[in-house]
Amino acid sequence: MSKDAPFRFDIVGSFLRPEKLKQARKDYIAGKISKEALKEVEDKVIIELIQKQKEAGLSVITDGEFRRSSWHLDFMWAFEGVGHEKTKNGIPFHGEPALIDDTFLTGKLSINKHPFVEHFQFVKQFEDEQRIARQTIPAPAQFYFQMITPDNIDKTEEIYPNEDDLIQDIANGYKKVIKDLYEAGCRNIQFDDCTWGVCVDPNAYLILGTDEDGLEKFVEKLIRVNNLAIEGKPEDLVINTHICRGNFHSTWACQGGYDLIAKELFAKENVNAFYLEFDDERSGGFEPLQYVSKDKKVVLGLVTSKSPKLEDKEYIKKRIQEANAFIPLDRLCLSPQCGFASTEEGNKLTQEEQWAKLALVKEIAEEVWG
Repeated sequence: MSKDAPFRFDIVGSFLRPEKLKQARKDYIAGKISKEALKEVEDKVIIELIQKQKEAGLSVITDGEFRRSSWHLDFMWAFEGVGHEKTKNGIPFHGEPALIDDTFLTGKLSINKHPFVEHFQFVKQFEDEQRIARQTIPAPAQFYFQMITPDNIDKTEEIYPNEDDLIQDIANGYKKVIKDLYEAGCRNIQFDDCTWGVCVDPNAYLILGTDEDGLEKFVEKLIRVNNLAIEGKPEDLVINTHICRGNFHSTWACQGGYDLIAKELFAKENVNAFYLEFDDERSGGFEPLQYVSKDKKVVLGLVTSKSPKLEDKEYIKKRIQEANAFIPLDRLCLSPQCGFASTEEGNKLTQEEQWAKLALVKEIAEEVWG
């Protein structure tokens, strides 16, 4: 089989944390257990998760992001020049705020040894003839966006009066992590990117404090920082991206179709594939897929990870055919629209319901592509 992701039956990467892992994390934070004891629990539940992924018939394995509190911030905290503290307000989601740490610059960015490389090496040992290990990390654009939010911009401008230097330092940090992951045997990296959800949201101008011209420039910067990080990667390293509108405790942050950004993003970002959300009306129609350049694939996120309700199989197959009007079937794949636990809280469904969702994705993929 080809080990080049994406696969017809694919995943975004995060899984619901088992209760024993949640408890171990609480105990560690409370000072009741050591870091070594926490790692023992993490190792054990990750091995169990990998076995379940194999049993589910997946061609890719991940650690479920079990060593992180959130999909993106833990990655940033490992960089020199990044600080964080408990949030007072959190990030507004539809229905409830995501109370994840405020994360900001404390100095110039650099990275020596990123812990995610070691995390990857643990998963790598369970690869086999049928499966490849994937490392998910927040996109460089997400890192950049984090540092120029209204809460952070003043501090960032003090440290980086020239924004180009910030973009370059982020890209250089990523190049180092990508190189180290590659040397550790990684051949499949996934950038997770919520910045595009902000760009297409009806409140984009308000959120970003800009106008149409400013949004256009912002889009250019996001593509630029992502492409700078990818530049010079080894030929046999596959880098894909997942585009999200927020996924916290079954709620969402942004809405809007891909129309506004499709011509730029789908043609110019130098990834191998786009994992795209299409699980409800917030994602818009399939028309923007016509702008995906011919060398790239698309993974349709048609099955939602936010709800336990199983989708109707025939309806999903019909949706795949609708997408096929804009992009050939042989360049399409299927997955849930996002991970099941972008933060350790997880979405509102059970472990059994999570695996039932994946069984459905597999069944549909086999019926559509054989």
